[in-house]
Amino acid sequence: MKKLTTLLIFLLLATVNAQTKTTYTYAIKGKDTLQLDVYQPENSVTTATLPTLLWMHGGGFGGGARDDEREQILAEYAANNGFVGISISYRLMRKGEPTGFGCNCPKEEKLITFKGAAEDYMDAALFVTNNAKKLNINTNKIIAGGSSAGAEGILNAVYMREYFIKNLEKYKTVQFAGVFSLAGAIVNANYITKENAIPTVLFHGTDDNLVPFGAASHHYCDVEKPGYLVLEGSSIIAEKLRELETSYYFYVKKGGKHEMAGVPLYDLDNVFNFFKQTVLDDKTIQIKKINNK
Repeated sequence: MKKLTTLLIFLLLATVNAQTKTTYTYAIKGKDTLQLDVYQPENSVTTATLPTLLWMHGGGFGGGARDDEREQILAEYAANNGFVGISISYRLMRKGEPTGFGCNCPKEEKLITFKGAAEDYMDAALFVTNNAKKLNINTNKIIAGGSSAGAEGILNAVYMREYFIKNLEKYKTVQFAGVFSLAGAIVNANYITKENAIPTVLFHGTDDNLVPFGAASHHYCDVEKPGYLVLEGSSIIAEKLRELETSYYFYVKKGGKHEMAGVPLYDLDNVFNFFKQTVLDDKTIQIKKINNK
């Protein structure tokens, strides 16, 4: 009942201020027509460019959609709080695959899937950058965001671009000012450096059973399984950012599992205030919040 009440409140709040939604096709890859929904404040000043949240949904690379209910609420929330909210589709490369994306999915296929997601995300970011004037976007203030599989996609695109992206020249105009990751992990946190570290928001449960909170195998697969692949989760990323003296907001749910991949309607005010202070006002803030409930 509490969760339902919270959702209804945010659904109501999302409609208090009007916003407009426009859908664009950003790429066509084989049979996949990849689109993104752009949510703009209806009364935004057209001469002023806005910071942007570019969001990638979760779903194990086999499900989910850019217009799922909570993705819409998040994008609307962004539009009602001085941002352009964008939610993207991408290739669901594990959809219908008998091995899924767990321990029976070979490591090599997992890396190919990560690569495809990073490429799709970068193509969406390039579309947004190339159409910044029409979309009313400040290309210096784009926040990369994602949940679960989407979080893995954006973390690898932001911090491991040179590892996953072959044609770096194509994306030379694309830059990110912040990261918003829900229950995500990166292939190798050593790729986070002083040169590419940016303000990052991380939500994760300490007992996540799919995406490791620290350093562990994806889905906690045994070493002899085809899908054994060590990833480095939010606690490793936060520690790296702490050492680099880069801003981060790390929300830890003690005992939390993969439900932390859900859009945190209960804490969006703090998330966006963090980005306003760090991305817009250039302040350095390091916060670790632990929820024991």
